[in-house]
Amino acid sequence: MAAQRSVTAPSPPDGRGAERLPQRPRRKDFAALGSVAAAYALAQMAFMAPGTGLGWDETVYVSQVSPDTPAAFFSAPRARGISYLVAPLVALTPSVPALRVFLALLSAAGLLAALWAWRRLLPLRALTLAGALFAGLWVSLFYGPQAMPNLWVAIAALAATGCALRAARDPGDRLALAGITVAVALAALMRPSDAVWLVLPTACATALLPGPHKPARLVALAAGAALGAAPWIVEARLHYGGLLARLHRAGEIQGGLGWSPSFGDHLRALGGRTLCRPCDIPWTQPVTSLWWLSLPLFAAAGVAIAYRSGRTPGRATAVAAVTGLSMATPYLLFVGYAAPRFLLPAYALLSLPVGVALARLFAAARSKPVLFGTICLALAAHLTLQLMITAQLAARSRTTHAAFGAVADALRRQGMRAPCVVSGEEAVRVGFRTGCASRQLYGGHDGSISAAALAALARTRPTAVLVTGRAPVPAWARTWRPYELPELPGMNGYRAYLGPAARPGSPATDPRPGPGPGGRSGRGAVKPEGSGSRG
Repeated sequence: MAAQRSVTAPSPPDGRGAERLPQRPRRKDFAALGSVAAAYALAQMAFMAPGTGLGWDETVYVSQVSPDTPAAFFSAPRARGISYLVAPLVALTPSVPALRVFLALLSAAGLLAALWAWRRLLPLRALTLAGALFAGLWVSLFYGPQAMPNLWVAIAALAATGCALRAARDPGDRLALAGITVAVALAALMRPSDAVWLVLPTACATALLPGPHKPARLVALAAGAALGAAPWIVEARLHYGGLLARLHRAGEIQGGLGWSPSFGDHLRALGGRTLCRPCDIPWTQPVTSLWWLSLPLFAAAGVAIAYRSGRTPGRATAVAAVTGLSMATPYLLFVGYAAPRFLLPAYALLSLPVGVALARLFAAARSKPVLFGTICLALAAHLTLQLMITAQLAARSRTTHAAFGAVADALRRQGMRAPCVVSGEEAVRVGFRTGCASRQLYGGHDGSISAAALAALARTRPTAVLVTGRAPVPAWARTWRPYELPELPGMNGYRAYLGPAARPGSPATDPRPGPGPGGRSGRGAVKPEGSGSRG
């Protein structure tokens, strides 16, 4: 094995002398980090690509760029970054498995790029462990191949923080300055509110830590945030009456933002609940939360160990930990419900000091077989549990996908063909599968049409109102034809009330596509299941 070479880093401006840092061979770094990324991609494709369907939020995002269906209503908190990301693939094929593979490969490449930004800041073993720990979480495996923004915010946060630290350490690293702008812009494009909690601690670290080109680094942060958030701000001006009005509406939709600690909700959600709102379920699987409870301890230990090993890794892990805690703060303290994906950016950043702690633990246990075996068994048990939860969620997604396919087929047989309109319970996913626009009545978060307008629309194009259980049919639709639908998971008595223009077996008579609630028109009908329709 070739001996490692050491180079002397530039002397920091605080006058405490130069720090000697290892310069590792690029091939060795790429082999280690590339192996983590490859395993991450393969695991995503193995669990999520075969037979899974689009979730509710995914459907909203994908419908914005789908050439086959009208766009679903796009509410105030959402940003269009993930829609832009999937647009090239969605324009080519409606296949959900193809979308899963595309996003799995893209997210693995993104993770590799983000970890690569840290290669001059942390030891390779610690960095590899950090990447493996983050990639092995069920939250990372489940959302990596999904058309959801949170994992991309996590990757962007990891890359932005690493590039900011590299730019501070090395005055000749021009790529790091560009990396700051690109990474922060990606985070802001995906979720502007998350970008705020990323930029604040990163800007503070840039101002406080010694290093060259502070103004340039601050400008890079500001430029990235402005570029990424620009579409959201422009849309706020055009459709919501201004930025403050959109922020207010976004807070209303999220249940109102205020002091509302939700640590217990997040603990309970780790058992495999993608959304815990309201989170009044019992905590029946505490074993799934053991890693979450130990995360702060390992992260603190990692920062302490890194500081003892050198100034660069010490500062790097401290900035990563502070930024991770910053990005977790709004979801742990001010949002009164839990969705595990919200904390993905925090997990990505906190995995770095945890990787440092585990690397030191492995080094200390090398001469102690019992301790070494215990650590390996604990990590294997943790990974096994994460894979089991991922498998359960994937199976649930496949079941739901099949159920929505049956509902869509039933509605098509009753004359619901594009251009058509669906309203009511699960209208977004049913409408997308059927090729119809989904329109909800004013009064809810996704309101886009009045009852009178929907009733008038039903006279010219096939329209269905979907209800479940004992929910009464709206007064204006009581004369419509009732039809029992195949049941969806967790729903009993699922049925449709079909407007006068919906006739069994009849094709649509209006050749014009129906307008989508998001303001874009569809360009045709989705093909029936089995001939290339998406799910």
